[in-house]
Amino acid sequence: MPTWLIVAIVISWILFAIVLALPWLLKRRGVEMRRTKFGPALIFESADGDGTPVRLLNVNGTFQSVCYLPDDLRFELACAYHRSMAEVCYDLPDATRALVIGGGGYSLTKWLVAHRPRLHVDAVEIDPRVTVIARERFFLDDLIEKYGAERISLVNGDGWDYLRRAERPYDVIVNDAFSGNRPLGQLGTGQGAQLIRERLTPGGVYLANLRCPTRGRRARILEEAKRAFSAQFAHVAYVPEWPDRPEARGNNVLIATDAELALPEGATVVK
Repeated sequence: MPTWLIVAIVISWILFAIVLALPWLLKRRGVEMRRTKFGPALIFESADGDGTPVRLLNVNGTFQSVCYLPDDLRFELACAYHRSMAEVCYDLPDATRALVIGGGGYSLTKWLVAHRPRLHVDAVEIDPRVTVIARERFFLDDLIEKYGAERISLVNGDGWDYLRRAERPYDVIVNDAFSGNRPLGQLGTGQGAQLIRERLTPGGVYLANLRCPTRGRRARILEEAKRAFSAQFAHVAYVPEWPDRPEARGNNVLIATDAELALPEGATVVK
């Protein structure tokens, strides 16, 4: 047998052994690994800037969710862009129906159920395995037990398809899904903006997480969304995650509505 072939076989077996041992090695370091539709998910614990314990979810190299671990903080929001969304929702006291597209750890969904008692929340997540992770490791089952299953509907499916089939309008629609270089997918197009307008009640609000810079070539996602939603809504704004670093990629909150709303601090008015 040629030497090069022997070396290749040995290397292959070494790599195979590493792959088999990876879950065990990660577990020894306090990291849990699970399979999802979009790649391996890593679940691990850390602390935020002030030392509060948090749990994080990373799917295929991308951070998807973070939640606090203390009992009294489990349904609070650890991410700044979620807090901006929540600030807008505080200005909607009469809202009764909300749709959240994109589950992950269900952070905003949990906050809406816990803090807006009149709301029923439909939450759509495309990957059933991610929903299982949220139920078991990100306190989603704890939320349902505390506030009641009638307050929330968990749907595993595509958000665009679900929205097209929706029979009743929503007071709030949130797009917190992530899909690579086009975070809004079809919902960021003119057709998507029109569909969202049709599925909102009069004066309803659309909120979306735009993962991109706010200036430069890579900000085209934001520019496209601004044009699409300005053609459909009376008021459009966005809250940049990094106002002092506009060329840095961040979770920027798009706001579109026909209602007169108080905008979060730092919001940039488009229309």
